[in-house]
Amino acid sequence: MQELHRGKQSVVFPNFPAIEANAAIVGKKEGEGPLREDFDQITQDTKLNQASWEKAESELQKTALELALGKASLNYDDLDVLFAGDLLNQCISSSFAVRDTKIPFLGLYGACSTMAESLLLAASFVNAGYSRRAGAITSSHFASAERQYRFPLGYGGQRTPTAQWTVTGSGCCIVSSSGKGPFVECATVGKIQDFGIKDANNMGAAMAPAAVDTIRQHFEDFGRKPQDYDLIVTGDLGVLGKQIVLEQMKLDGFDLTGHYDDCGVMIFDSVRQDVHAGGSGCGCSASVLCGHLLRRMREGKLKRLLFCATGALLSPVSSWQGESIPGVCHAVSIVSERR
Repeated sequence: MQELHRGKQSVVFPNFPAIEANAAIVGKKEGEGPLREDFDQITQDTKLNQASWEKAESELQKTALELALGKASLNYDDLDVLFAGDLLNQCISSSFAVRDTKIPFLGLYGACSTMAESLLLAASFVNAGYSRRAGAITSSHFASAERQYRFPLGYGGQRTPTAQWTVTGSGCCIVSSSGKGPFVECATVGKIQDFGIKDANNMGAAMAPAAVDTIRQHFEDFGRKPQDYDLIVTGDLGVLGKQIVLEQMKLDGFDLTGHYDDCGVMIFDSVRQDVHAGGSGCGCSASVLCGHLLRRMREGKLKRLLFCATGALLSPVSSWQGESIPGVCHAVSIVSERR
């Protein structure tokens, strides 16, 4: 049997599962940002004609799934399994979104790392032959996240300079045993990193150590360097977290200059849009990947991408009890051609 494990934390996919189709839907504010031309749908009604913000987030996921399936001329029945998760308690956005689809469902919680986690698992199932097609999907919504993690919107609380704006959006990938690609080449599973940061309004600093650890481990496990990638992109560290990653990786001997960016920085215009340190939420990296990045790969502008979604594994209860914020980051290498 072929050994599929690499180094300490990584796996390879010799069958190169294909991202057969992908789709991204975002809200009005995200649609006003610099990546607006790359999203499949921009909704002007952030409630999506639903009775609550939480139902609106479920509608985001359902729409992203249907858009991705439609691109490949597929139906719900064509998916063997769906990996999905979100930020809300008990992942209600995901389970409610697909409860009428009859697709076999595996719910995930990786916080904002969920897009990388779901893509990694979907590729694993397809590569091993457990599935012919698997879906990977996640979402977030500004208003539902605010209600759960911070204050009701009507409270009008002042944001700190390090705070980030939760993205209203969803991204979906359909991973298949056949297709024209892009292809999932390999992945590195992250470890929990906790440097004692307790400020829930400083997620970038809380998650940056996990990004550094996973990227560094990925290079070690595969004997690679930053120059082996056209782009290395983290999930939603924002301006502060991105700077921490750049500085720490340089201290570790890896200069990411010219090869690195962050989805939380990319999705908004920090000068024109008031988002403080940038974007965050599961839908941030999901919509940037499934909209902007995979489009660039299909257009031939990127040949090899290292997608490193990051997650802050806190809850309202853990914050109220004075706990620190553990972080995690999973890295997925995506290539435009089978190698």
